[in-house]
Amino acid sequence: MDFTLSEEQKAFQDTVRAFARRELEADALKRAHSEEYPREVARKMAGAGLLGITIPEADGGQGGTLMDAVLAIEQVALVCPRSADLIQEGNFGAVRVLARFASDDQKKRYLAPILSGEEIIAVAMTEPDAGSATTDLATAAVPDGAGLRVSGTKVFPNPHADQYLVYVRYGPGVDGIGSVMIRRGAPGFEIGKTSHFMSGAHWAPLYFDNVYVPPEDVLLGPGGFKKQIAGFNAERVGNAARSVAFGRYCFNMARDYALTRKQFGRPLCEFQGLQWKFAEMKVKLEAAQLLLYRAATNADRGFPAADETTVAKLMCNQAGFEVANEALQAMGGLGYTQETLVEYCLRRTRGWMIAGGSIEMMKNRLAEIIFERRFSQRPPRIKNLEQTG
Repeated sequence: MDFTLSEEQKAFQDTVRAFARRELEADALKRAHSEEYPREVARKMAGAGLLGITIPEADGGQGGTLMDAVLAIEQVALVCPRSADLIQEGNFGAVRVLARFASDDQKKRYLAPILSGEEIIAVAMTEPDAGSATTDLATAAVPDGAGLRVSGTKVFPNPHADQYLVYVRYGPGVDGIGSVMIRRGAPGFEIGKTSHFMSGAHWAPLYFDNVYVPPEDVLLGPGGFKKQIAGFNAERVGNAARSVAFGRYCFNMARDYALTRKQFGRPLCEFQGLQWKFAEMKVKLEAAQLLLYRAATNADRGFPAADETTVAKLMCNQAGFEVANEALQAMGGLGYTQETLVEYCLRRTRGWMIAGGSIEMMKNRLAEIIFERRFSQRPPRIKNLEQTG
């Protein structure tokens, strides 16, 4: 099995790296700690063909592969970690769901502005009482003439988005779940107080009070949940790619520091304790990257396999965080300051151990794959009162 990148992929890496150094490197530190969403970066990326890499050309994308998008995340993250988020948002998750399931009209109104870098999309799925148990969501979509009325609350989405892909409940059970598109500013749609994650990223609760959704803004009707949740396998590839890329950014920073920083008259790299740290970090990054590349490559241009993305996300999340943590330790006080992006990357990689499916949920999923059976996390149902007694 050949793990060497093709000449085309290497050329693509070089092109993306050159773009990142030219357009993103100078303000990387400032951008990471800014309160403003980097919309100008999105427009630059659109001009460079880095948004919609995996989207068919007929839909305004580049017609590339999932592996191309992974390579783009890696190269951008090595120069400007914050900007790697825009590669993720412009190639994974909601945009792929839109490209796969949206009507031509919806693609024109919702997908095209994202690919041009003019608008931002966010997924509104998690609720106060429905996190990992996604199918417990309660945000209701009830018929109103030809359209729907949506009521409910979502938590943790990006409050800066222009449009939201909202998971809604049309009826009971998993088959009663689907999704609609709702724009910022729609009557009855309110974005609550902005808060911060530990990573520094913003989030805010979304409140839907009888928001009218016309029929042309229904993305997936009843029974659509299983279709759109399949997009999370691709989302997890992007999540995993950023974890490894941020870990490698920290590794590179710490390596350069260990080569130049002296203590007791010797460069840090000459101390065996640090040598072993770097050896272990290298192994973790390489192993995680191979699993990531397998998941991305085998997926080609479709949605990737659940087992391969589960393994990749679990390994990459852990490796990215552990490497960032060890890199910070190797750099000591400087690594702990905001004068470098190592502490920033550490905070970001910690969040991806929760987002997109926690590492505990990934382990549960792997157990089901290993034993070829489903292990429900819900308590057993009591059929009648006599069984309790």
